[in-house]
Amino acid sequence: MPLAPHFIRAKTLSAAALVALLAGLSWPLHATNSGKKPASPEIADKQADLGELRGRIDNLRKELSSSEENKADAADRLSESERKISRLQRELNELGEQRGQLEKKLQNLDQQSKALGQTLSQQQSQLEKLLYRQYLRGTPDSLQLLLNGDDPNQMARDLRYLAAIALTRAELMGEINATLDKKKALAEDAKERANDLLAVEAQQQERHAELKKQREERKALYGQISEKVSAQRKEIGSLQRDEKRMTDLIDRLSKILAAQAAQAAKAAREAEAAKAREAARLAAAARQRDSEKEKAKPGTLPPEKESSVAIAPSEPSRPKAVESENRYEPVASDGSFVRQKGNLRLPVRGNVSGRYGSPRDGGGTWKGLFIKAGIGNDVKAVANGRVVFAEWMRGFGNLLIVDHGDSYLTIYGNNDSLLKQVGQAVKGGETVATVGNSGGNPDSGLYFELRHQGQPVDPMKWASLK
Repeated sequence: MPLAPHFIRAKTLSAAALVALLAGLSWPLHATNSGKKPASPEIADKQADLGELRGRIDNLRKELSSSEENKADAADRLSESERKISRLQRELNELGEQRGQLEKKLQNLDQQSKALGQTLSQQQSQLEKLLYRQYLRGTPDSLQLLLNGDDPNQMARDLRYLAAIALTRAELMGEINATLDKKKALAEDAKERANDLLAVEAQQQERHAELKKQREERKALYGQISEKVSAQRKEIGSLQRDEKRMTDLIDRLSKILAAQAAQAAKAAREAEAAKAREAARLAAAARQRDSEKEKAKPGTLPPEKESSVAIAPSEPSRPKAVESENRYEPVASDGSFVRQKGNLRLPVRGNVSGRYGSPRDGGGTWKGLFIKAGIGNDVKAVANGRVVFAEWMRGFGNLLIVDHGDSYLTIYGNNDSLLKQVGQAVKGGETVATVGNSGGNPDSGLYFELRHQGQPVDPMKWASLK
């Protein structure tokens, strides 16, 4: 029997209502991260190595602190406040990255939802056309068509056409149901991510309030002891003690890094040896199979004659004090650190006031550079590497050290905040800290050193200001 028009409208309206109800759920929101999968053995090994490195460096920091002079330094009173400022700033930076990822995911979900809405609209339109065609054709009974005396060929074509319409309609209904399920899943995912986004925003507000309070406390404390801090910094021997402390730190770090490099090299050699043994075993097995095949062939030369005509294997080939202004920033680099010599960019823009080898107030000479810059400016890694120290240190404030391999280290001192932690990989040009005057430094700026095999090197022989 033909379908009534009101029946078609009812079916269409009910489907549209269902779509509208589900579409209403897909507002632009965000969801939580899905459940974490078990880490692969390779990732687990890297995490174990990272944990070992952090543990060793933490022990190093404690040993250095315990071995320092008992004499109190006024700048030490600022240490806890400056540590907190650095931690809060790093957490805010991490929350900002999370928020950016959530907002990006939100936009992606919204785009997917719109695309599914268009797909659903097209599918509904196709279904309506099919229903209308079936309504026009009706649903004739094959026996009735035969008794009516209609053309059998035409009747067969009509039945095949109607069967094709019914099959297409069923497929379209399946596609519509699948699209509705996807939209529902997207809506649930988006709702969960919205809750995450709200939580991140709440944490950001909380950290901002804490950071503001901590900065005010540090400002008040520094105002109380600023004269004492300045006097102690000018005291004869103060700079020498700071430099000795830095040298001890670098020496100990170098030993830790050398031990890690030796372990990695040993593991690599063992892996290569294992690969070579496996390759030799497979080659021997292949030769054995070939030998057995040759023996099985009629008229095969005996082994001693075969060896006389064999081609000898070829030998494997052997493997072959006037301030200058820095206006440039580091960029991502490829290859070894040594290749950067002459083209290295300094970590922050600003005036280079203290230069390597020039005299320092209070005695001694500069072992690096002091680049004047405003508080909060970005400090960027000069090349690819890995953070091996990120902690407050007397004389240098919030201090960060990056290992670039081949016994090269870069040192970034007097920072307001450290945005990276021990073990994290960094790329050239990536922000790793923010400019400050921690450690009792009266001027805001960055103290920068370059060291090779523990010894300070003039950064200006590596860097370019042009």
